[in-house]
Amino acid sequence: MSGGGTETPVVCEAASGGGGGGGGGGKKKDSLGTAGSPAHLIIKDLGEIHSRLLDHRPVIQGETRYFVKEFEEKRGLREMRVLENLKNMIHETNEHTLPTCRETMQDNLNQVLQRLQAATDSVCRLQQRERERNKMHNDHLIASEKQHIMQWEDFMKEQHSKQAEVDEEHRTAMERLKEQYAEMERGLAKYPAFGELEP
Repeated sequence: MSGGGTETPVVCEAASGGGGGGGGGGKKKDSLGTAGSPAHLIIKDLGEIHSRLLDHRPVIQGETRYFVKEFEEKRGLREMRVLENLKNMIHETNEHTLPTCRETMQDNLNQVLQRLQAATDSVCRLQQRERERNKMHNDHLIASEKQHIMQWEDFMKEQHSKQAEVDEEHRTAMERLKEQYAEMERGLAKYPAFGELEP
């Protein structure tokens, strides 16, 4: 009898769970529960377990209802409104925004191109002036270098001629001195030596 006592709460739990599942099952369970026999209770529990484990129709129906509610009732025409807004935005962009941007870009690009051309011309003129200035400077340096070379050559020629004159004057002076000393020696030779004059 202890087995029957332990099965009774299961029956009550199953009955309470089944009442939430469906109305027809609750009536059947009430009618079976009035019999009070353990066999009826076991059959009742087996039917409840079978319906919960093997009968998936209520679950599938619930999921189907949830799916329909989610994608038809709750969402409504939101996706269509979003697509319509996107279509309007694209139309507005193609009809108004893009032409305005194109016109603005063309106007600004023309101005930019004109300024760029003017800047390019100015740079070309500056480069031409710089090349002419460099050419003049280089020509001046070359002419100055040539002039310095000519001046140096003239200076070296002058120095050589002066050196030749100085050498000639030195040679002439040396010859005069030699002649003078030779004449003095001849003059001194006429006189007796100073040593011979002493007593």
